[in-house]
Amino acid sequence: MATPPPSTATTASPRRRRTQALEPHSETPSYEGDSSDYSDIRCESCGSGDSPAKLLLCDKCDRGYHTFCLRPVLVSVPKGSWFCPSCSRVKNLKSFPLVQTKIIDFFRIRTSTEEEKRNPIQDTPKRRKRASTLILSKKRRRLLPYTPSEDPLRRMQQMASLATALTATGAKFSDKLSYVPGMAPRSANRASREHGGMQVLPKEDVETLNLCKDMMRRGECPPLMVVFDPREGFTVEADKLIKDLTIITEYTGDVDYLRNRENDEGDSIMTLISGSNPSQSLVICPDNKANIARYINGINNHTPEGRKKQNLKCVRFDVDGECRVLLIANRDISKGERLYYDYNGYEHEYPTEHFV
Repeated sequence: MATPPPSTATTASPRRRRTQALEPHSETPSYEGDSSDYSDIRCESCGSGDSPAKLLLCDKCDRGYHTFCLRPVLVSVPKGSWFCPSCSRVKNLKSFPLVQTKIIDFFRIRTSTEEEKRNPIQDTPKRRKRASTLILSKKRRRLLPYTPSEDPLRRMQQMASLATALTATGAKFSDKLSYVPGMAPRSANRASREHGGMQVLPKEDVETLNLCKDMMRRGECPPLMVVFDPREGFTVEADKLIKDLTIITEYTGDVDYLRNRENDEGDSIMTLISGSNPSQSLVICPDNKANIARYINGINNHTPEGRKKQNLKCVRFDVDGECRVLLIANRDISKGERLYYDYNGYEHEYPTEHFV
């Protein structure tokens, strides 16, 4: 899920919120339990002092803001220090240098082999329509690989935009699920553990997914641009026309047990497996390792206008016995259009009513 700007974290826990500036002679901060001292605090955006449990004070300028008045919205109160938009370091965001060698090193791009030169992307078999149903509620059609921009310079600019966002949010690029000692092992990722079962990605679509992975390893990235919006934070735009049923990207990051992340402050955690046995439920955590999926924003699914923005589906598949999460276009997406999907899927647990 898309990430707010640097220095804005996102999850609630007792006594995490600083709700009042220090008194002139006080040496320790006051917290939410001392609400009688906070009656004069007002939100700089709406001017109201209502909803004090959602009213934050900047640790630098002491001005107050509701979590739901901020843009991007904070889903829950942050842990530790928090800085308002005016004091945030995001306004000093530095773009990643548009230098080919730096981009190659950052994304660990491999050079084309002779075999790849003999088998270019356009030599892939033609897509065939199939006669059953897909999770996307359409007639079964093969998924399409994304089509990279033809101009190498434009691809460098696209990758530089992603590198800028990753650097600003303190993450390293990874285009696959990672298994870290002390977290969930790869052996825990078994699609058979999903409550109610999980759909299997057909063989021909697995080949398409692998083709997308190979293109990314060669530096032929999806035609997407990461931009920073003061209202939405980092967000992603299509940089050319993207066809319906195109694989946009896989959601990647470190895999962990849900039980280890119950009080995690990250807002980008994605369900990987919702196990019949809750102790086997897994999530993807893109705070340390991530790809462009982390910066694709969610819709406000409480309004018709918000729902109309959706142009992607987030779908979990059984791929060779393991669960993988794919973001797939659910209609044609025009150049310049921002990408959105429903953060809630079928669980309806993620609060989106204040999303732009």
